[in-house]
Amino acid sequence: MSLLPVEEAQARLLSTARPIVDVEHLSLHDCDGRVLADDLEARLTQPPFDASAMDGYALKAVNAAEPGAVLRVVGESAAGHGFAGLVGEGEAVRIFTGAPVPAGADAVLLQEDAEKLDGDLIRTTFPVTLGRHIRPRGQDFRQGDVALNAGTVVDFTRITLAAAMNHASLPVYRRPRVAIIATGDELVSPGGQPGPSQIIGSNTFGIAALARAIGADVIDLGIVTDDRAKITHAIAQAQMARADVVVTLGGASVGDHDLVQSTFLAAGMRLDFWKIAMRPGKPLMVGSLGSTHVLGLPGNPVSSMVCGLLFLEPLLARLGHQPYPDRMTTARLAAPLAANDRRQDYLRARLSRNPAGELRVESFGKQDSSMMNIFAQSDCLIVRPPYAPALDAGEFCPILMLRPFIG
Repeated sequence: MSLLPVEEAQARLLSTARPIVDVEHLSLHDCDGRVLADDLEARLTQPPFDASAMDGYALKAVNAAEPGAVLRVVGESAAGHGFAGLVGEGEAVRIFTGAPVPAGADAVLLQEDAEKLDGDLIRTTFPVTLGRHIRPRGQDFRQGDVALNAGTVVDFTRITLAAAMNHASLPVYRRPRVAIIATGDELVSPGGQPGPSQIIGSNTFGIAALARAIGADVIDLGIVTDDRAKITHAIAQAQMARADVVVTLGGASVGDHDLVQSTFLAAGMRLDFWKIAMRPGKPLMVGSLGSTHVLGLPGNPVSSMVCGLLFLEPLLARLGHQPYPDRMTTARLAAPLAANDRRQDYLRARLSRNPAGELRVESFGKQDSSMMNIFAQSDCLIVRPPYAPALDAGEFCPILMLRPFIG
């Protein structure tokens, strides 16, 4: 099987991804970051009455069109405790922010624009206009209005709106379920004591964090040794957990000790493609096991993370109805880059800003795919398309952001 270009591999993967249609009804407290499955209608009108926008006095505007009007205060309207009477000619009602505007009143005089006189009298010191400082009934929304549409990602502003619309729970799409299987006799969990030929298995935690960040639920099936029966058992566990995506880490190539691909094929996987024209990350396996997507990521940590960004993140975004984060931008090179070969390169790099405020990018000298320390220090990846020509310092080049950069 020949090496696939990255863009073609991404397109083929996403062409088989169908957004999840299962719907859950969750409490408002549990909806942050979830995606609405249905349009959301307001169950009441907000505000439900004409309300005061300020502390002051509710009155008839015609009675206070000019400064110096003297009015008698006949009552009070506070939030939750409205004035039940009628405001007549020459009268005013003390009112507070959010309180119902009493019948007969059509404007609010600010409290600082009223001079208190003896008894219950006030004198206006500023002209009042019709409707001044009144929030009309239904100004925000009316019962039956669709204020939030299906497909909306719920955040703190939209949760607040949903609550104001009198919804205690929301219909949201189920999150994608991702089962992660790390394979290899050489792996030991963090905190363990590796043997003479072993290393710490770190990939699971980075891939799990990437999956959760895009809104997926993660099922960690742990480290599985290079044993067909144990890999088969892990596949069965992923299926029992109804995983939408199974991610394997390592062992997807075809070496004597790489058993993942052959074991998945024996379990019924349809292999779509493997081997991508990219560096790092060439030995990527993509297939399906029934309706479950199978993504075999390389064992080298950096290769695994780069493939996770390029393939797992967009796949989960599509499945979970989430907007796919656009990580691509450009920056000026701090040093020349040589011409590229037939594989698309992703070079770990750091960012800075030049005096003009433009992004300036500089690749690290060492790019070995096992070196996570450099990856953790990187702000971005310089993207070098196949057969890209040499570039001089100062020229623009495409970069893939790993995280926001302030600079």
